Amino acid sequence: MNDEEIMVNDNDTQTCACRRTKKRSDEEKRSLMNRLSRIEGQIRGIKGMVERDAYCPDILVQAAAVTSAMNAFNRELLSVHIKTCVADDIRNGSDETIDELTQLIRRLMK
Repeated sequence: MNDEEIMVNDNDTQTCACRRTKKRSDEEKRSLMNRLSRIEGQIRGIKGMVERDAYCPDILVQAAAVTSAMNAFNRELLSVHIKTCVADDIRNGSDETIDELTQLIRRLMK
């Protein structure tokens, strides 16, 4: 998150006061939300494993599955971003989007 993006807490709802927004189709939103719900369930499962004193390697395997699921979420979102936001901006002559994309990729690959 850069200096222009500030997390705002409003009655237990956390939102991002980002400089830009994107209108998502119902299908795109549903797909992303389904992935996040599955990841949330995996996290709850890991918390339960810790509470039940599960064996460390078993927890680590589940944690690796969460990492993989988050990577899949990121790939899906990045793909949609490139196909829509980035492509539209380039078509409209906004080449700074390329710089934004390369910075984003650098941050994602840390």
